Amino acid sequence: MSDGRTGLRERKKQLTYQAVSEAAISMFLERGFDKVSVAEVAAAADISKPTLFRYFPAKEDLVLHRFADHEDEAARVVSGRPDGVSPLEALRLHFLDGLDRRDPVTGLCDNPHVLAFHRLLYGTPSLVARLYAYQGRSEAALARALDPGTPVAARLAAGQIVAVLRILAEENWRRIDAGESADRVHGDAVAAAGLAFAQLKSGLVTADSAETPR
Repeated sequence: MSDGRTGLRERKKQLTYQAVSEAAISMFLERGFDKVSVAEVAAAADISKPTLFRYFPAKEDLVLHRFADHEDEAARVVSGRPDGVSPLEALRLHFLDGLDRRDPVTGLCDNPHVLAFHRLLYGTPSLVARLYAYQGRSEAALARALDPGTPVAARLAAGQIVAVLRILAEENWRRIDAGESADRVHGDAVAAAGLAFAQLKSGLVTADSAETPR
């Protein structure tokens, strides 16, 4: 019975997260991130300001909540990969699948709502800065998935992989924001991903085979 109550509480908590975040993003898109106060968001969501901060420690988290589910995405892909598939290959295939699905995380999505959200995100310096903190946690989770002991080699690999995924997404988003359609960019995005993962593989193999400096 306690498990059922716990599950219900978690579902309610997630619904609250979603509702408050969506209300905030709507207000930010309409008026600008810096022109909407946390108190206004709390009032619109019919909760107190202290309650809002229990859900979202910083104002920026109201927007970046959409990225919360993706923090450990790379780590989950690596941990759940089939036998015989390398971590890099699993991540490459996952990214290509995201491009095919026009997943907003890949930057290859021209849905008007996604475009508006990305313009809000990348056009607000404090949001971009906060996004790097999310990416830092993504790196840490991926490093643990690559090697639970998280030695320097795993951390270096995770940092390179997360940086590559970010750069690929930003390049796709740059072209979409300039007016190109996702369909038009798709072929180049696939080619860029192929190049990026080939460079990663080459670099990681070279590093893996290098002798330890004395």
